[in-house]
Amino acid sequence: MENTVSIPSVNHDPFTVVGSCTLCSRKLTEPELLSIVIKCVNFAAIKHKDQRRKDEKETPYINHPIGVANILIEEGKIHDPIVIIAALLHDTVEDTNTTFEEIENEFGTEVCNIVKEVTDDKNLPTMERKRLQIVNAPNKSHKAKLVTLADKLYNLRDLQNSVPVGWSQDRVKEYFKWSKAVIDGCRKTNFHLERQLDLIFAERVSQERELCACKKSLI
Repeated sequence: MENTVSIPSVNHDPFTVVGSCTLCSRKLTEPELLSIVIKCVNFAAIKHKDQRRKDEKETPYINHPIGVANILIEEGKIHDPIVIIAALLHDTVEDTNTTFEEIENEFGTEVCNIVKEVTDDKNLPTMERKRLQIVNAPNKSHKAKLVTLADKLYNLRDLQNSVPVGWSQDRVKEYFKWSKAVIDGCRKTNFHLERQLDLIFAERVSQERELCACKKSLI
């Protein structure tokens, strides 16, 4: 019979098992960590189940947070479960009925704090939210910057592949320009992710120059 894996959650830190003394405390085993990650994927899938991306194929929205987490692991070489779980949850409060309290109770204080850092205040106008992303980017924690870089990388690749329904080329251009401003505030965080982003921006500049008679960069 296979051993059952329990997921302890103590003091809002589900990644540490607290014993009767400091020496008895320990980090989770690999099976326990895997259980939390799968629990998180399931949690995010339920929260985003009725949402779709804005591409023509109306891709299921859950593809996005899973894709962001995959970018962090495969391209960013990040294997910190706190960062990966925060990436899987990064849009749940902003785009669903999830609360920060719910995330903290389920996945711990550190994960919750990262999600807070990358969550826009939907009570603010769109342009103000975008402005604050640029202003706040340099002051984010290292782990929140990692999520931001992977999130922008996923979205920019999406734009390269398919323009969202209803978006004009001017809006696409502005998204690239704004994304670069946010990313510039997260520099010196992860060479691998920033390199991929710079390649995207370089390709965009090249495309713009081909279309622009004066050959000036629009990013």
